[in-house]
Amino acid sequence: METAFLSVTELADGFRKGSFTPLDVAENALARLERLEPLLNAFASVSADLIRAQAVQATQELASGRDRGPLHGIPVAIKDLIEVEGMPTGYGSKVLPPRIATQDATLVARLRAAGAVLFGKTNLLEYAYGIAHPAIGQTNNPHDPGRTAGGSSGGSAAAVAAGIVPLAVGTDTGGSIRIPAAYCGIVGLKPTFGLVDLDGVFPLSQSLDHAGPLARNVEDAAVLLACMAGQAMPLLAQKPPRIGVIAGHFSTSAIGEAVSARCTDVLSQLRSGGVELLEITIPDIAHANVNLITILHPEASMIHGELMTINPSGYAPGTLAQIKEGFATTATDYLTARSFQKSLRQQIEAVFDQVDILAAPSVPFVAPIKDPVIVDGEDSEMLASGFANLTGHPSLSAPCGLINGLPFGLQLTAALGADAQLLAIARDIVAYVNRG
Repeated sequence: METAFLSVTELADGFRKGSFTPLDVAENALARLERLEPLLNAFASVSADLIRAQAVQATQELASGRDRGPLHGIPVAIKDLIEVEGMPTGYGSKVLPPRIATQDATLVARLRAAGAVLFGKTNLLEYAYGIAHPAIGQTNNPHDPGRTAGGSSGGSAAAVAAGIVPLAVGTDTGGSIRIPAAYCGIVGLKPTFGLVDLDGVFPLSQSLDHAGPLARNVEDAAVLLACMAGQAMPLLAQKPPRIGVIAGHFSTSAIGEAVSARCTDVLSQLRSGGVELLEITIPDIAHANVNLITILHPEASMIHGELMTINPSGYAPGTLAQIKEGFATTATDYLTARSFQKSLRQQIEAVFDQVDILAAPSVPFVAPIKDPVIVDGEDSEMLASGFANLTGHPSLSAPCGLINGLPFGLQLTAALGADAQLLAIARDIVAYVNRG
């Protein structure tokens, strides 16, 4: 039986009804991986023996009556800067050779305890810092392999969108889960800052980093997040939400015209269905990304200071340039940006007295040919995504159709700690838009 695009619920039901086993699903996934790689370039490393061993164990446990829950036997791919015991970690770089992890990251240990089959390590931009190493290359988009899957969690997004795995884990410092999710037409969630433990995840910026789920539907993302965070994510019934629309996150340039128009159409459709739309003005939000970069650059440079002395030529030239640039940030500029971060967090949180959710295009444009460089302004890839990393608010990209055959993502952002509410609202919005 073909299992490539079944949901987590459908896979779990099939396991328990005896329609197929975790080993069957793992074998199907390995066969699909072999057909689609290296065209996608989604995976950094895969050990078929390790995958089969986990799948055999999951199959035997279910047969003997041991049921670990909704992730039992479900393949989950892991971004290649997250430690998975027994698997190599390469960071998308050539600074050091990949090394075999001796223990799981905390979030991986939780997935393993929940019975997940850890299905290899996915490619990423080098150290998640915005540049694809030329010796590794970018991950390509399943909808059009001539275009990028996005970064830095592009391998995870492509693996899910291509039907290789139903779930994957990514990291997000300025949009690195939501941007590839939007390009690939799947769900990607950056949780509330601190909700998912990052022990065992190589940092990019300790003030901005998040880890979160990528999935083909919101319900599956909720299951994965619950296991990663170690707490329930109930998708309770929701009344029609009050949606705050941030006009500044709609690009008015030629490159953003089609996406802005599509997002406006989706919001109009939701209004017709009884959703209240309010235009929200937060003047300081326009300065979010420049302050995010002012924090990110020196924090990343501090992390990479020692690695730079070991093998600077192992970095992609663009990555090395960014690291060097971070050393030029003054302490005054950094502290000013941190003060702005606190102020903007308070401003954003106050908005949720008026609305339940904030909405905007996830990215101003559909998947480009190559990964764009990090810039500020209305054509920035992270125009709408960066502020939520700066403030720590949970933010999700939901697939809402195609533009000339390429996916469009609607970004939804909720109050701090309202991850379950965000998921429930996103579920309802996607269902309503797809019905229309």
